Amino acid sequence: MLNDLTARGLLTRREMLAALAAAALPLVSACGAAIAPVSSAAGGADGDAVALLDRIGNDLLNLFPESATSLGLDTGARAGLRAQLTDRSPAGEERIARQLRADLAALAAVDGSRLSHPVRTSVEVVRSAYTTALEGFALPYGDITVGGWRNTPYTVIQNVGAYLDVPRFLDSDHRVENAVDAEAYLARMQSYARELDGELERVRAARGIGLVPPAFLLDKALGQMRLSAQNAREGGTLVESLERRTRNIAGDWAGRARRIAAGEIAPALDRQIRELEAQRAVATNDAGISARPHGEEFYRWALKASTTTSMSPDEVHELGRSELARLQAQMDVILKQAGYTQGTVGERMNALARDPRYKFAEGDAGRAEIRAFIDDRLAWIRAQMPRAFNTVVDPHMEVKRLPPEEEPGAPAAYGGAGSVDGAIPGRFWINLRTTDLHSRYSLADLTFHESIPGHIWQGEYTHGMPLVRQMLAFNAYSEGWALYAEQLADELGAYESDPIGRLGYLQSIAFRACRLVVDTGLHAKGWTREQGVRFFVDVNGSNPLEVASEVDRYCSWPGQACGYKVGHSEINRQRDRARAALGARYDLKAFNDTVVRGGNVPLDVLARNVDEYLRR
Repeated sequence: MLNDLTARGLLTRREMLAALAAAALPLVSACGAAIAPVSSAAGGADGDAVALLDRIGNDLLNLFPESATSLGLDTGARAGLRAQLTDRSPAGEERIARQLRADLAALAAVDGSRLSHPVRTSVEVVRSAYTTALEGFALPYGDITVGGWRNTPYTVIQNVGAYLDVPRFLDSDHRVENAVDAEAYLARMQSYARELDGELERVRAARGIGLVPPAFLLDKALGQMRLSAQNAREGGTLVESLERRTRNIAGDWAGRARRIAAGEIAPALDRQIRELEAQRAVATNDAGISARPHGEEFYRWALKASTTTSMSPDEVHELGRSELARLQAQMDVILKQAGYTQGTVGERMNALARDPRYKFAEGDAGRAEIRAFIDDRLAWIRAQMPRAFNTVVDPHMEVKRLPPEEEPGAPAAYGGAGSVDGAIPGRFWINLRTTDLHSRYSLADLTFHESIPGHIWQGEYTHGMPLVRQMLAFNAYSEGWALYAEQLADELGAYESDPIGRLGYLQSIAFRACRLVVDTGLHAKGWTREQGVRFFVDVNGSNPLEVASEVDRYCSWPGQACGYKVGHSEINRQRDRARAALGARYDLKAFNDTVVRGGNVPLDVLARNVDEYLRR
């Protein structure tokens, strides 16, 4: 009916947005269907706890409306969220913290001893996420996530900010199937302009207490933001995306979007640009957060949030060095077998990287080669999954190139699962600004990490969990699992006839060990950006083009890079424990099911899930 009224021009934009919420049906969603059996079948303590978790999930969804869209839950009673974005202003941050405190207090009254193991796990997960997030909100600055991985002291920088997040989100996740969706898109465009100004308040407040990002990060951010402002004035992705998807929907959608982009978004971007230019005038090249006010305090918290442990910077640093030595001993054997006998492992890996046999062609021809290579590896790994899991999912996914304006500040690739209802596929985002970012001996491993059985595969197992569990993620588990996925691919035979490919896999794991050393070096030991880059290139033989952006990422996301290897080591420690405890009864598929079906959890909760598996 809404479509018919809109086509006849009988609804104004305001009326349509009101209808979006008012005409909503009672909530029926994939998420609701997944948790309903738990709630109805469980009585007493379990039923009460599940009901509370469901309410807390809805509270979180209302704070972060983009999640409702990305999960495919902006329908029915939640349809109004489709026209909203997160409030990134100081008032919005306080609203988030206030809601977390209230929901955490409600969870404190739950007696975990009366709950079944799955429900108790969900309660423990939410308690952990909310407690850690509130510790972050108590810091004097920062962009703090709730059960997420992108914690940063800098509200806007080369890889953080609405100027990056919103255009990509609107193009990839916001569905436009009718006029109501298109109106919601326009409403979000206007909210985007307000988000930019909300961020600006926080950036100015942080500068007021002495927080200024490194000059080299500001240079990247300014280049990207100027391109975003130019695109907004000329239409760019924001307008083109809506125009492309409304060709069969009556209305001047592109014209209205163009006016919002040029008249509201571009000026808001200009205001952020002027603030970053003012910061650049006083910025230094000090890379680490310890050189800034409250830096040591922020880094201790960031390490805790990333690793879900209480490890100190020194402990993390030493773990990285010991793991690096162990992995490079294995790499040395393969390199010698391949005829690379002279120099350190890093020097020999640098020589390997220059070998034209392992390079992709330049330009669009090479980009096509990369896509074909990824498709081939995906087909192979899909066929292996029944050998590694008893419970096999069917990930709905696609491979997409990163938007060009994001590529300069982005890593080589990243990936994540799609929506609960399957309408939005999981996505493996690949950075193709230059084909030299990827090699034929490292791309298979990257594919396994980001897609199957890595991030996209793991994400599929969360879709049957309570809503709040689908929204919360823990860096050490997420990235530890993705490294474990690389290991599984190796154990399943990905490199049986490709020893150089296995060398790429080992280098990838060693790369994450280097991250422990470099991240703590930058933020706790006074390293420069150049020291961080040289450590990767000289010690691990890494691609200097890739690690320059990597090190910049560590400078803007203190601690985040440490979750990978800490999580990977812990999953393997739990696997060794299970093998020792069960002996002949140990089954790899059962262990993998335990880890992945338990969902995204802090590492102490992971250990309790394994305890329960061993008890059973």
